[in-house]
Amino acid sequence: MSLKKTFSSDGKTCSVVFNVNVNAAADAEKVYLVGDFNSWNETATPMKKGPDGSFSVKKMLDTNKEYQFRYLLEGKGWINDWKADKYVRSELANDDNSVISTDVPKAPKVAKKPKKAGSTKK
Repeated sequence: MSLKKTFSSDGKTCSVVFNVNVNAAADAEKVYLVGDFNSWNETATPMKKGPDGSFSVKKMLDTNKEYQFRYLLEGKGWINDWKADKYVRSELANDDNSVISTDVPKAPKVAKKPKKAGSTKK
């Protein structure tokens, strides 16, 4: 499992690649990404099966939000993402949902270089 986030230069969107590895896919023929971003529609976001048996899909999400999600393995049930930013209790099931945060990372403060002693700029 993995989540790869890439933020737009304007900081308004985040491209996220969701990935279910071959072990987690458990020989499923179809896997769907289901969550807040698609109103929990179980077939709205099918994932593409790779040659190695893993599944992936890219979603564009608004930044500075949290989205709950899970993966639906056709015929095998629901699984969470092991690399999620956190987990929260589901309101509908006796289980947890994965959560991805699209908070834009803060740029690290860069220390100003000290002026060399005796140097003057004109």
